[in-house]
Amino acid sequence: MALQISRAFKDISLSFTRNPVTNDVITINNEDAIKKSVMNLVRTRIGERFFNNLIGSSVEKSLFEQNFPDVPDSLKEEIEILLENFEPRIKLQSVLAESFEDSNEINIQISYKIIGLSAPTQNIEFILTSTRI
Repeated sequence: MALQISRAFKDISLSFTRNPVTNDVITINNEDAIKKSVMNLVRTRIGERFFNNLIGSSVEKSLFEQNFPDVPDSLKEEIEILLENFEPRIKLQSVLAESFEDSNEINIQISYKIIGLSAPTQNIEFILTSTRI
């Protein structure tokens, strides 16, 4: 069995604010960096990334579809495939997707462990709603 080496993860903050001391872009570390990455992958629309149009999901698009019973299952499967293919720093535990018929909302819960860090299981939960102008 291979020994997993503990390491730190660091990403830049997408707000691009600067550190007042070093005058460099602020970084986010470990659990926060991976959480932002997972959220960005799920919220990215398919074809939105210029050099890799395979990255993304149809979560945002599904808000405007009719509420069929199979929509949450297809979203769950799509998110699982997306994270397994494009986020190698995590081991996915579970993905739950639930749609609410009367409010046109989708509740998504993602649970994962970080590979190489001795951190507890991480949970992300967010509700997507369609906005009307």
